[in-house]
Amino acid sequence: MESQATSARSGWSGDLWGGFATTLVALPSAIAFGVATFAALGPEATAQGALAGLVGAAVLGVVGPALGGTQALITAPCAPAAAVMGALAAGLAQGTDGAAPPLDRILVLMTLAALMSAALQVLYGALRGGTLIKFIPYPVVTGYMSGVGIVIFLKQLPSLLGLPKATGLWEGVASPSIWDFPGLGVGLAAIVGMALGPRLTRAVPPAILGLAAGVLAYLGLAALLPELRALEANHRVVGPIGGAGGSLLEALQARWTGLRGLGTHELRELLVPAATLSVLLSIDTLKTCVIVDALTQTRHRSNRELVAQGVANLASAIAGGVPGAGTSGATLVNIASGGRTRLSGIVEGVLVLVAYLALAPLVAWTPKPALAGILVVVAWRMFDRKAFRLLRHGSTRLDFGVSAVVIVVAVTVGLIQASGVGIALSIFLFIRDQVRSSVIRRRVYGNKVHSKQRRLPAEMAVLERAGDRTVVCELQHSLFFGTTDQLLTELDGDLGTRRHVILDLRRVDSVDFTAAHLLEQMEARLAGHGGKLLLSGLPPALPTGRNLRGYFEEVGLLGEGGRVLHFNQLSDALEWAEERTLEAEGRPRREDDPTLDLHDFGLFKDRKEETIQDLRACIVERSCAPGESVFRQGEVGDEVFLVRRGTVRIALRTKDGREHHLATVGRGDFFGDMAFLDRGVRSADAIASTPLDIYILSRERFDQVANAHPRLGQQVMNSLAKALADRLRHTDAELRALAES
Repeated sequence: MESQATSARSGWSGDLWGGFATTLVALPSAIAFGVATFAALGPEATAQGALAGLVGAAVLGVVGPALGGTQALITAPCAPAAAVMGALAAGLAQGTDGAAPPLDRILVLMTLAALMSAALQVLYGALRGGTLIKFIPYPVVTGYMSGVGIVIFLKQLPSLLGLPKATGLWEGVASPSIWDFPGLGVGLAAIVGMALGPRLTRAVPPAILGLAAGVLAYLGLAALLPELRALEANHRVVGPIGGAGGSLLEALQARWTGLRGLGTHELRELLVPAATLSVLLSIDTLKTCVIVDALTQTRHRSNRELVAQGVANLASAIAGGVPGAGTSGATLVNIASGGRTRLSGIVEGVLVLVAYLALAPLVAWTPKPALAGILVVVAWRMFDRKAFRLLRHGSTRLDFGVSAVVIVVAVTVGLIQASGVGIALSIFLFIRDQVRSSVIRRRVYGNKVHSKQRRLPAEMAVLERAGDRTVVCELQHSLFFGTTDQLLTELDGDLGTRRHVILDLRRVDSVDFTAAHLLEQMEARLAGHGGKLLLSGLPPALPTGRNLRGYFEEVGLLGEGGRVLHFNQLSDALEWAEERTLEAEGRPRREDDPTLDLHDFGLFKDRKEETIQDLRACIVERSCAPGESVFRQGEVGDEVFLVRRGTVRIALRTKDGREHHLATVGRGDFFGDMAFLDRGVRSADAIASTPLDIYILSRERFDQVANAHPRLGQQVMNSLAKALADRLRHTDAELRALAES
């Protein structure tokens, strides 16, 4: 995009060049958008529109960059603002009961709408809504922008064709006899200059080329037609726009005086147009900010930028200018010309003000058909013709339909009504996307995945045979009225056949009352055949800030009277389900298990009594109360611990002070084997979960016994190796099951 000369520019010189080049773009565009905004108020308001466009470009250009959070962004009057404000002006001009209010009253109401829109932009930024605005679906945005383009095109046709004021659009288009052909020639020249000029040179902005072509065509026709040489009563030019002094200040004073007499009903009538304008300007700005980030390798601050844009539009309305936004066309010219900081935008605003003060008499001679021609090209470029590609694929035809509906409403009913349709369709698209994506991230059965409770081979055999009575579903995204039916459908078979359904909610973003009611229905259905619903991993705070466990207690799902069980971790819920499965298969409850003796452990299976006695002499017995530490992470030791009764929890302490559950070791199993093998430091904590009885065998003492009984030493090491291998095999099987689910 940048030439070598441009690339060589840096620092303030690049910003000066960028500001100057951008002025050439902003000046004609500001006049055109100002005239388009006031066009519905009659020819007598044309000069006021041009003045408002210039004032808006100057004020927006200075205030927006000075306060903004995006480097090289140019804030100026734009097409969406012209379309919405033009539609508002047309509606106000029609009045009620056929009685149109006076022009001064209309200008007061338009100023108030601009102020309200600006205040809403400031509010969006203050409430950190910049991120939310960027999430409006693309089909809605492109449909609205295309609709704005068509509206601008249709509103410029009367100016381009020179139709009499009272003539309907389609009546005038169908009646070439009433066309103003000199004006049409000027407009067509501007269109050709703006559309084809960039093929001849890229050094001059297209808007300047279009305006220059229109002015040259006007001058050529003026040599043949004497009526084109007069400024007064010449409907083909902007006309006198007044000076910068008394007349402007008097007009502003009258406008501000008129604001005092407004009531609450006017505020209510202007709220929807103001909200529509605020959202459109915010979207236009943030879209341009993303482009700037990509070109300059920077990162904009969306919320600060919204506040800055709102303040800039407030200042513009106070000064009598039109609203605007961060515009992509002017910003791209600025960057291509060397602008890199906010100084370039300020330079552009100052130069527009200088041009207004110095060239006001020349601006009065600006041909209105040339401005209409420029806006016709702008409207053509705003229409997103790429959207028709969505018709090629069945999966995207609905998105095209959304864009088409917004366009049709914008053209046939109005831009304000189209904004309401767009919001409704945004909600529809959100629900559609949520329903399309399954809320079940992973589903796996209890014979494929197990808790962190280490089981003896006999218990594992039972769980691998009967563990599929438990199903584990990891949920994701949002559980709300749009996804609950889908969840119920996907779990329908499991609810009728499984004994335990575990829902892992770690990845859930939001839950509404409909989802909570669905969980109650699922629990009741499971209870009908002796089953149970278990919840695990409830987030302490959802992205919305809601405490999910507290919410479930409020709606009666958990807590007193609630029949759904809750566990902090998935492993705890799995362990509960496994215990019930083992009990159903005939294994007694753990608290009824007798305390094991040394010869009951597989490590010492089939050893002679004298060998067991030699081992017993070097083994220490220990009992621990629940919560008592067996060893701590980082301690040095060489002991292996054999669980005679109870359970012990193995957990890792993380740097942030939290606990990560690694395993639960129960009766007949052992732990601490890694330090026993390598005599290293303990890698985790071991804490008694229940009343605990253990044997402690140190490596140093074991080696002494192994020297006297070599076969015992070999057997114990082989048993340790086999136990570790079995654990790795189970872990590998679980990982495969999770990867395939």
